[in-house]
Amino acid sequence: MSNSELLWRGIWGLDISDISGPRSGGVVIFARNLDADPETGPERLFNLNHEIQRNWGTDCPVAIAIDQEGGKVSRLRAWTGETPSLRQIWLNGGAEACERWGRLWGEGLCHLGISVNFAPVFDLFDGREDTGLGNRCASEDPEEVCAAAGAFLSGLESTGVRGCLKHFPGLGGTNVDSHKAMPSIDDPFVIAKNVETFLRLSNPDRLIMAAHLQTPESDGLPASLHRGHVLENRWGIKARWIPDDMEMGGCQASDWQERVKLAIEAGHIALLVCQSQEAVQRAAGAAEALEDSLAQPAIEAFRSLRKTLKPMPNAFDRASWEAWVCEVRLQAEKTL
Repeated sequence: MSNSELLWRGIWGLDISDISGPRSGGVVIFARNLDADPETGPERLFNLNHEIQRNWGTDCPVAIAIDQEGGKVSRLRAWTGETPSLRQIWLNGGAEACERWGRLWGEGLCHLGISVNFAPVFDLFDGREDTGLGNRCASEDPEEVCAAAGAFLSGLESTGVRGCLKHFPGLGGTNVDSHKAMPSIDDPFVIAKNVETFLRLSNPDRLIMAAHLQTPESDGLPASLHRGHVLENRWGIKARWIPDDMEMGGCQASDWQERVKLAIEAGHIALLVCQSQEAVQRAAGAAEALEDSLAQPAIEAFRSLRKTLKPMPNAFDRASWEAWVCEVRLQAEKTL
C-alpha cells in the first residue's frame, strides 16, 4: 500500500494514456479532461473513468470527483451550456428547484462514472464577487442556506453520488480569494454565524471540505491545516474531512513536506492536489515520507469512504445521456 493513495489528484489529458505520475486513491475531473465535442466527449470521459477504475481500482475503488455546482463552477459547460448558480436557483425556485438541480447533476454524473461532487457551497452570501464565491452562495441567511444547499444535497445524494459541504468553517465576509492568498476572519460573531450551516447538516459520514482561512484560533495556519479546525474543532462537528486544493494561494506558506504532514495531522483522510503535475509529484513524495503511524490511519479512512461509493455503469448509455442533456437545458431556460 503506497502513501500516494492519500492523494485526491488532478489528472491531465483526455485518455488513460495521457496520465502520468503516481496512482492515487482519488482523481478530480476538470474541464481540461473533457473533449468539448458533445457527440464524442461524454463517452470519452466515461471511458477514461472506466479505465482509471480498471487500472487503479483493482484493490479498492477510486474516488472520481468533480466540482459541478452550476453557474460559474460548471465543469460540464461545454456539453450542457450555461446553467444557473445555487443563488439563482434558490431565488427563482426555492428548495424544490434546488433539490431538482441537485438530482439532475447527480444523474448526469452517474452517466459519466463520477461518484463524488464537491458541491454544494455552504458559505454565506456576502455580495462580493472578487473572493471567488458570489452567487455560488445561496443566501446571507444561515436558515436559507441550509434550506437551499440542504435540498441540493438531498437531490444529489438521492442518485447515489456523494456531495460535500464546503468551505468550513465558512468564507462569508472575507475579502481575499483563497485561490490567490489566505483570507482571514477575526470577528467571532461572523465565524459563529458562518459555522451554523455546517453544524446543522454535518454528520460523521459526511464529506466536509476545510477552507484555507485564518482565524484567531488557527495559530497562524489556514484552518485547513489546523487540527483545532478539523478533527478536534471546538464545535464538535464530526465528518470525513478533506482540505481545499492544497495548491491554492491560501495554503502556500509552507513547503510540501510540512503542508502534507500538517494536513494529515489535522485529521484529513485525503489530500486534494489538482492544478499542476509538479505539485502532484511533490505532494506524493511528501506523502511517501510520512511515518506509517501517521499515514496508515488516513489511508484506511479514505478506503472506507471509497468502498461506499456508487459503482460506475458497465457501459455508456448514449440515449439516456442525450435525454438528460435535454432536460438540463430545459430547466436552465426556466431558471436563467
